[in-house]
Amino acid sequence: MNINAGIVDQHIRALAEKHKTFLHTTLNVGLTDETKQRSTAFVLLAVKAALDLSEDEALDCLTEGGNDFGVDAIHNGDVLDGEFVVTLFQGKYQHNIEGTSGFPENGVTKMIQAVRYLFDPNAHITMNPALEPLIEEIRSLIRDGHIPQVHVLLCNNGPTWSTVAQQLIERANFGDQVRWQHLNHDELVRILQATQPVNDTIRLSGKAIVEDFNFRRVIVGRIAVTEIEALFNRHDMRLLERNIRRYLGLQGNRVNLGIQQTLSDAADRANFYFYNNGITLICSKFTHNALQGTDFQVRVEGLQVINGGQTCMTIKSTLAALAGTAVNLEGISVLVRLYELPGEEQGLVRNITYATNSQNPVDLRDLRSNDGRQRQLETSIRELGYTYRRQRSEAALGANDISSAVAADAVLSVWRKRPQQAKFQSREHFGKFYDIIFSNDLNGAQTVLATLLFRIAENKRKRPAADAPAFTSYSSSFAAMLMGQYLLTDLGVPLANVDHRNFVRARELIEQNAETYYQRSVTDIQAALQRLYGAQDISLQRMSATFRRADLLDELNQSAAAPVALAAPGNPQPPVQP
Repeated sequence: MNINAGIVDQHIRALAEKHKTFLHTTLNVGLTDETKQRSTAFVLLAVKAALDLSEDEALDCLTEGGNDFGVDAIHNGDVLDGEFVVTLFQGKYQHNIEGTSGFPENGVTKMIQAVRYLFDPNAHITMNPALEPLIEEIRSLIRDGHIPQVHVLLCNNGPTWSTVAQQLIERANFGDQVRWQHLNHDELVRILQATQPVNDTIRLSGKAIVEDFNFRRVIVGRIAVTEIEALFNRHDMRLLERNIRRYLGLQGNRVNLGIQQTLSDAADRANFYFYNNGITLICSKFTHNALQGTDFQVRVEGLQVINGGQTCMTIKSTLAALAGTAVNLEGISVLVRLYELPGEEQGLVRNITYATNSQNPVDLRDLRSNDGRQRQLETSIRELGYTYRRQRSEAALGANDISSAVAADAVLSVWRKRPQQAKFQSREHFGKFYDIIFSNDLNGAQTVLATLLFRIAENKRKRPAADAPAFTSYSSSFAAMLMGQYLLTDLGVPLANVDHRNFVRARELIEQNAETYYQRSVTDIQAALQRLYGAQDISLQRMSATFRRADLLDELNQSAAAPVALAAPGNPQPPVQP
């Protein structure tokens, strides 16, 4: 037995057992069908590891079932500069765990068909209920003029697909818009072991500046692209544990394409150093021979890339593609900054990571985790009997645990009345929306109550009733917003007066009226849709666009049945922006 295949099998057995009930109720996986449970758990593990998601987030991506075009999971990223990344997963798990059989050719064929039809808004196809709302949401974005960048991950516990299958991919002629990647047990184990420190030697080219100041040390110099390729071939994702855009380099975008084109262009390759912003590395310790003047060999301990992960991964993939050709990469280098920072200076590490990445849209949740407001919420929420998770953790969330990511979704939806931004602009929750969500007057009671309401609406979305309306897949943030207004009305106070003194009463109202609040929100949303569209038949594509553009907000604001304009005197709500 392959040891990595065995490690993965251990993981998926545990996941299958842990989520047995969810897989049965949501994806119709039989309670006694251990083979199917483990196959689905393998996809869950692949999604969680490849996209760096929590288990709950990864579960939400699963789409297994009939009429799924071979797509076992799908993740849709935020729109950025008119583009958005869609990641498709297909899993083929071998239960003998020998790790010897390659990814099957028919699986590749199915995925080619999926890419060909799922991203064509005009193609009429039959899909399973788990996949259809996700695909129609993507098609709606495409109709609005946004361009999908598709990342296909074919996952198994064996070798990659055959040469014949590769030829099928090439003949599909999707170009650079679709990126194909193989993910197996060896790669999964490398990702799962990413917390291990990296100790190695990096070789700099030419002269370098080495300086000590403020009780810290730094080297600024050049590193050959071939050295970067070798370093990442040895350590791969373990070098990117602290990089807040850890996996963006795998998914492809216009920046990465520019890097690839420059390295592949014989006439322009020599200018690569001048085109690139460089790479920022940190380590706990470095040593070098200070008596030599150039071409330092630097011994590093605890090495991490905190800025330039996209550059490094694109260099690695481009040089791998150029292997065996007559391309001369001698002298092609990139700027590198190496900081020696003691392990106790975690705050400085976060600040450097933020500063070197903040010129581009990034997930800033971890970097905000030590913000004063986050610490205040943690203390306030603890006194209410709940645990606030400021930082991401592998530990599963309990009923009384609230992650900062879910809290941001909930507060932006329920109290800030921006449900469309809560659902479709999550990348910015800890960026440009941070001060709106986590304002100075947000307290622990308001955060917990928003989260409880949001969870109710999300549970209805994830586990819809048989007679649930079609818009249930898109409306959870809107429903949570309306439920918050019903709660304030019953509580008899404006939002500004909600705090620890009336928290218990507010929670009791939620527990008593959860179903009533939710059903009332469904009725009000249905009425708003009818006022907006009349008797027209609304397709899922149009439905998705309606909620994404917040077309319903004006209707809901004007509805006597849903007084969403409630606000504390002297504390007006922020303006709604579509």
